[in-house]
Amino acid sequence: MALTTELLPADLTARLDRLDVRSRKLLRGLLPGERRSKRRGQSVEFADYRPYVMGDDLRFIDWNLYARLDRLFLRVFLEEEDLSVSVVIDRSASMRYGDPSKLVFAARAAAALGYITLTHQNRLSVFSIGGEGGMERVSGLRGHRSLPRLIEFLEPLAEERPERLSEPLASDLAGALRLLAATHRTPGVLVVISDFLEKGEVADTLRYIAHPRWDTLAIQVLSPEELDPTAHGIAGDLRLRDAEDGAMAEVSITPGLLRRYQERLAGFRESVRSACLARDVAYLFARSSEPVGRVLLDPLRRQGILG
Repeated sequence: MALTTELLPADLTARLDRLDVRSRKLLRGLLPGERRSKRRGQSVEFADYRPYVMGDDLRFIDWNLYARLDRLFLRVFLEEEDLSVSVVIDRSASMRYGDPSKLVFAARAAAALGYITLTHQNRLSVFSIGGEGGMERVSGLRGHRSLPRLIEFLEPLAEERPERLSEPLASDLAGALRLLAATHRTPGVLVVISDFLEKGEVADTLRYIAHPRWDTLAIQVLSPEELDPTAHGIAGDLRLRDAEDGAMAEVSITPGLLRRYQERLAGFRESVRSACLARDVAYLFARSSEPVGRVLLDPLRRQGILG
């Protein structure tokens, strides 16, 4: 389906058309879809044989095999079932930092993942969370006809319109994910896109999305300015304000301070990665300045989330 938007340029959709979202877990869908499950069922694609046991459906006995081997075997098929994909975008104040901002990257990534989901007739829900646990959502999307609704939801985030991004500075990602876990109970693939810059422990934030009903992927996105401040004009004596809670701090940018900053940043990234892996949450790091196709597609294929 052709749709002109900066979120889904034509060269990207050509690559997305060849991909599908997969689950690393056995999660049962609700409607017929294009995904072939690892679950054995009774659809049209033959998978294997297994020995007959008392009570099995006699319609699936292979009588030709019985004539040759004098033993009863059942034909086993692969089920076709749909997959529920949920994408969560952190729209807290810190996500608006960078050029392009982390929030713009998150909207583009959600558009790409949503496009793949809808192309294969799977179910899609997208949530934006931030600002004292607030949540907005678009759900019940399925098929290419739902693509305009997805883009309509994401474009205000990518454009950073004031009327959609006027929440208070205070943000509680953990509280928002706790609300999501309590209200969104559909099993499936859950993707959370955030910088994970929280005052509390990352492990406490992740525990709400590390649930058996979800195959969860955390995409941590940071801006070029955060990764290399001096390359983007951060120097001298500065008065800085915390984007999340408004706290002020006066700092002098020195080589020693920059070295400690890089050490802390590396430690923070590792803490998010380790917390994810400890909870069977897939982890991916992304720079907000890089094209979504380059950052997401190949790494997620290697992790078995796209295929």
